Amino acid sequence: MTRVFNFSAGPATLPVDVLQQVQEELLDWQGTGMSVMEMSHRGKAFVSIAEQATETLKALLNVPDNYKILWMQGGATGQFSAIPMNLLRGRDAADYLVTGSWGKKAIKEAGKFCTANTVARPADDRFTQVPDRAEWSLSPDAAYVHYTPNETIEGVEFPDVPDVGDVPLVADFSSTFLSRPIDVSRFGLIYAGAQKNLGPAGVTIVIVRDDLIGDVLPQTPTVLDYAKVADGESMLNTPPCFTWYVCGLVLQWIKQQGGLDAMAARNAAKAGKLYGYVDASGFYQNPVKPEHRSWMNVPFTLADANLDASFLEGAAAAGLTTLKGHRSVGGMRASLYNAMPEAGVDALIKYMDDFAKNNG
Repeated sequence: MTRVFNFSAGPATLPVDVLQQVQEELLDWQGTGMSVMEMSHRGKAFVSIAEQATETLKALLNVPDNYKILWMQGGATGQFSAIPMNLLRGRDAADYLVTGSWGKKAIKEAGKFCTANTVARPADDRFTQVPDRAEWSLSPDAAYVHYTPNETIEGVEFPDVPDVGDVPLVADFSSTFLSRPIDVSRFGLIYAGAQKNLGPAGVTIVIVRDDLIGDVLPQTPTVLDYAKVADGESMLNTPPCFTWYVCGLVLQWIKQQGGLDAMAARNAAKAGKLYGYVDASGFYQNPVKPEHRSWMNVPFTLADANLDASFLEGAAAAGLTTLKGHRSVGGMRASLYNAMPEAGVDALIKYMDDFAKNNG
């Protein structure tokens, strides 16, 4: 077996230790004689798996007791609708910071349910930095303020948590979730798709403060009603049991690695190494303002875009895959999630250096 260094933005690379444990337990989970994929979600075995995953996540993030952890479906895209349905609570407006493609999608969907105010957004939609705080126009009557801490496509990341006063802060953490510690108490709601740092696609984590649930729009589907999902222990319908199980293993792996402080140190080192090479190369460029660069998603362009296809072909031959940038921005993108080892970054830099010398 030969494994590549997979730089996909998601679904993304998973820890080898976790994949090996999944392989070992695939036919018989802990003596039950069946796979997790075959278990009843109501059975004692799977309930223990689900409870342990939730408790491990709560411990890693130090989630306060007045928050609910929900395991939902539909991805971040589903939450674009669920959030206004649950959080408007009698108001008819919400504020959105738009710093990239996912922020654009979030505000567009919210506009179906309320007046979605644009707090800040580049006039030309060239997302290369977080707009200066002085340029923001927060609304006095907003039910919540929504932002995307890390934009997967453009590689733009907030350097800190924005201060929006007493208005509930809502954040789409999908592509940076579990990459470092988070002060959950500063948020009204956090949500994240699993398929970056947490596990396979199929689960969306929602961490929501208790006082923000229970007053939904009348048309809210039951499976998107946070209070009902919480009351049903995230099992209103049959959940994606196997994905939930793998997420639990990944959470245990993060704990074994030293927790989120250790993840932060590793991720900062990986990103710093790659950005450092790009900036010094003279052949590659990153368009994002240095203080707003993502740890997780590193876009870069070549000196000559006509070399893109050759670069990707050579990278694949070298065991470096899924480096093509998103079609909306072009170029390349290397995603450096938790499970990407530093050896993968080293191999990428070596290939990039060889390519630049041969084509510069």
